[in-house]
Amino acid sequence: MDSWEFFDMLLEKAGVVCTPGAGFGRCGEGYIRISAFNNYENVEKAMERIKTAL
Repeated sequence: MDSWEFFDMLLEKAGVVCTPGAGFGRCGEGYIRISAFNNYENVEKAMERIKTAL
């Protein structure tokens, strides 16, 4: 799946919003960013939700 499909899956199954790597250009595809505007504690919570969803 591409980074936009992964974004949709995380939002739907984990309730986590991330930034698809494709938004950073061709070389960003295959990656996501979850910590652009957040603190460490919220990133930890997001990672737990992602782990549960996957």
